This record gives sequence, C-alpha cells and structure tokens, in this order.
Amino acid sequence: AGSPTTSAPAAKKAANPDVTRKPAAPKPPASKVLDYDYQAQTTYFYCGPAATRNALSATGIERSQDDLAAQLGTTEMGTNSAEDTTRVLNAVVKGNPYKTTMFPSAPRPAQMDQLQADIVRAITDGRGVVANIVGDAVDTNGGWHSFGGGHYIAVVGYRDQGRTVKIADSANPAVPSYWITTINLANWITTRGYSA
Repeated sequence: AGSPTTSAPAAKKAANPDVTRKPAAPKPPASKVLDYDYQAQTTYFYCGPAATRNALSATGIERSQDDLAAQLGTTEMGTNSAEDTTRVLNAVVKGNPYKTTMFPSAPRPAQMDQLQADIVRAITDGRGVVANIVGDAVDTNGGWHSFGGGHYIAVVGYRDQGRTVKIADSANPAVPSYWITTINLANWITTRGYSA
C-alpha cells in the first residue's frame, strides 16, 4: 500500500490542472471521402468551372457551371489559374478558408508534404480541393490521364493519412473518379497550383 506522502502530490496535481495549455486538436481520420455530387464538364473548356462546382458540392453548395464560369473568367482558352479558383471558392464558402499554393517548378519533398497536409485539412473540414494540373499521370489502378494543355480536377477524398487522394475528374463521365498518389498529384501540378 502506498504511503500518504506518495499519493498527496498526485492528488494535488489533479486538483490544480494546468488551464493555460490548450487541448490538442483531434487527429484527422486516416481516410475520408466527401459526399459530393459529380458533374462532367458541359463544354470542352469548362474543366475549371466543373472542378470548382464538384468541390463546392461537397460542402452542400450548388452552383451551375455557367455561373462559375462567369465568376472565374473562363473563356474558350480555359480558366487562367488556381488564383481564380481560390478567389471564387472564397467568394462562395464562408470564412475565406481557401488559399492558393503554386508549384512554379517540380515540387520539393517539403511542398509534397504540404500538399498532403493541405488536402487532409480541407477534406477533414468538409471542403473539396481544386488542382490545376498539366501533363500526364498514372492512377493507382494503372490508368493513364493526359492533359497536355492543362486541366482542373477536384480532390474529394484521401486515404492512408493523405498519401493517396480521390480525384473527381470532369473530363470523362465514363471515368468520373480515380485514386492517385499525392506524390503523382504534386508532380502533375508542376508549373500550376491548387486551391485548398
């Protein structure tokens, strides 16, 4: 049996909790997929409005691709940049939660880690991510996705702590979604950016 002197400090500590420390934020789940409403792009140059629309649908916000195209400044040449998708997402979602991150050159490991953290945070908060990508990428099932002129996609889920992400791709309604590693996604964003 313990003596009163050994149990007294524990009792005193419990009676005087440290209220200056904030409780740690709960850890995000290891995987999460948002409930979103997929739409294929309605014109060949509407990938920006469609990706923005698909991301917004995960937050319960419905907007037409035409309305978003007008806000994004989309033309037959497409949507200019991730700066535009961030601006429009923040105009619609309360609290301006989105920020733009650009990858002017091939992303470094720290930038890949930041992309993973940004996606996990956004998805955990119930928000889709919009990425502006260019070139080719291979998904986790070996599917080849090629957009030499650039393209916009929505990220609507993640698994394995964000090492793999679910893409809602408006380009082809026959393949509305697929999974890709975050490293492949980061490389796909090279010279472009994302809104998270």
